[in-house]
Amino acid sequence: MKTLRVDVVSAEESIFSGEARFVALPGEAGELGIYPRHTPLITRIKPGSVRIEMADGSEEFVFVAGGILEVQPNHVTVLSDTAIRGKDLDEEKANAAKAAAEDALRNAKSHIDMARAQSELAMFAAQLSALRKFRLKK
Repeated sequence: MKTLRVDVVSAEESIFSGEARFVALPGEAGELGIYPRHTPLITRIKPGSVRIEMADGSEEFVFVAGGILEVQPNHVTVLSDTAIRGKDLDEEKANAAKAAAEDALRNAKSHIDMARAQSELAMFAAQLSALRKFRLKK
C-alpha cells in the first residue's frame, strides 16, 4: 500500500510526523482530500480538523487554526500558528474562549475590533467542531 509522509507543525513544535495513506483538511475553497502521488499544491487552510488516516487504518486528528498546506507527491506539510492534537483539545476551555469572543463581538467599537472578534469566534467554533469529530471517532 502506498503512503505519504505527513508533517503538521505549529509555531511552537512538531505536532505530528508520520506515514499515512490519506489526509483530509479544510482548504480555503472547501474540504481537501490527499492521497499518495497527489499533484503538487500550495494553498491556505481554514480553521478546522486535519484527519490523518494512518497506514494501519487508525486515525489521528489535529485541530489547526488555519495556516498553509504544501503538498508534494509523497509529502504533505501543514504549517499553522496554532495546532492541537485531538486528544489534547479541552472543551471547557474552548467554550469559555468562544463565549469571550461572542462577548467581544457584541462590544466591538470599531470594524477592526469586530473583524478580530469574528475571526476568533470562527476559530473557536471550528475547534469545538474538531473536538466533537475527535470524540465521535474514539
